Amino acid sequence: MAASSDPPLDDTNRSPRRSAWIASAIDVPTRSLLNADSQVFLHQSLSTPCLNVICAASGVEIQDLAGRRYLDLHGNNVHHIGYAHPRLIAALKAQLDELTFSPRRYTNQVAVELAAALTTLTSGLLTKCLFAPSGNDAMEIALRIARGVTGRHKTVGFWGAFHGAGIAAASVGGEALFRAGPSAGPLLPGTNHVPPPTCYRCPYGGGARNGCCLLAPRAIRHVLEQEGDVAAVVVEPVRGAEYVPPPTFWQEVRRACDEFGALLIFDEVQTGLGKTGRMFAFEHYSVVPDILVLGKALGGGVLPLAAVLTRERFDRFGDISIGHYTHEKNPLLARAGLMTVEIIRDEGLVDRAADLGARALTLARELAARHHLVGDVRGLGLQLGIELVRDRLTREPARDEAEEVLYLGLERGLSFKLSNGCILALSAPLVITAEQLERVFAILDECLTLVERRPTHPAGA
Repeated sequence: MAASSDPPLDDTNRSPRRSAWIASAIDVPTRSLLNADSQVFLHQSLSTPCLNVICAASGVEIQDLAGRRYLDLHGNNVHHIGYAHPRLIAALKAQLDELTFSPRRYTNQVAVELAAALTTLTSGLLTKCLFAPSGNDAMEIALRIARGVTGRHKTVGFWGAFHGAGIAAASVGGEALFRAGPSAGPLLPGTNHVPPPTCYRCPYGGGARNGCCLLAPRAIRHVLEQEGDVAAVVVEPVRGAEYVPPPTFWQEVRRACDEFGALLIFDEVQTGLGKTGRMFAFEHYSVVPDILVLGKALGGGVLPLAAVLTRERFDRFGDISIGHYTHEKNPLLARAGLMTVEIIRDEGLVDRAADLGARALTLARELAARHHLVGDVRGLGLQLGIELVRDRLTREPARDEAEEVLYLGLERGLSFKLSNGCILALSAPLVITAEQLERVFAILDECLTLVERRPTHPAGA
């Protein structure tokens, strides 16, 4: 299918190729349910109308109504321990028979155990905790803590970053899809942004070999100095599909925050709990944030759960409410989080992510050696990005080709997402096997070969 004149960003649900794929690959019963879904849910990009109907999910795989199975390297980053982990399901069933809710003003044992387990994971550096229903809500709590501690409201973050879809989170974030349109504005005042360290497409006009990655910390420092009253720097320490900063990057930012009195908030909703080969991505950089936001995988791929961890000295809001939610200490949600942490620990999944992540990076680089469409490969642990270009010299984004690879992959049993329209974003569960990982890259190899053989595709540089 020919590329549209205005190629969609990411794998949106309004592209012509999406419609063509549904028309050719989706059977009548599935299409009927998709139509029913479209009738009752509000439509929004990346969501409704939907791509397919899932009827089962287990381990690394999801299954549609037609019985087709897909290795899921998307999963909204909730499936660190795989889908329907038997230990988690058993623990939740037992909790349902014991205690299902904890009203406001009351606590319960499992909620206390989860809070203690999470603070222990930070080696006692972040010792205070609050739970929330989602990463977006957890970010709201983090922002309120930063405002309360500093007496300021301004923030600095990266353009292109995602911290949640709510008004506050979309304001401090920088992703256009969540900031645009009449439903978004006006956004929060005082939300400053600088370009991220996306070295392959360096917004600072250089390249990683020239050390330009360290221009981003200097840009953050510049904003902190010029504004003078910034409450917090709000960032994802690693975004595998877009950037993996060099070793000293966050140390520079940490020093700038300390110098100008700003807190450092790390959003590890996607990278936390082992995804990068460390329990937390910040461990790669020998830097500790003032506030850590977790979510997605914390609920084990079953229940929605997020958390905010912060320093003891920031526990100073006892007379107000900074993030109270009806299900703040829900024992069922807490059981999901506690068992998820136990599974990650007991099964050695953090070390597994490091080992298999190294193998995945090797396999991705081998793809780059075989396929001229691959312009760049980057990642940390089991979060990787493979950027496709039409020409390696000009680095023209291969958006149409990337979208074709996406749907060719679905036809062959591989599900992943696109980032920035031309990046194959791969986020594998920590329980993926070496054999399954090899299968993922075999499918990508086949898909890239088919696209490169297309008569209309230009020969790469």
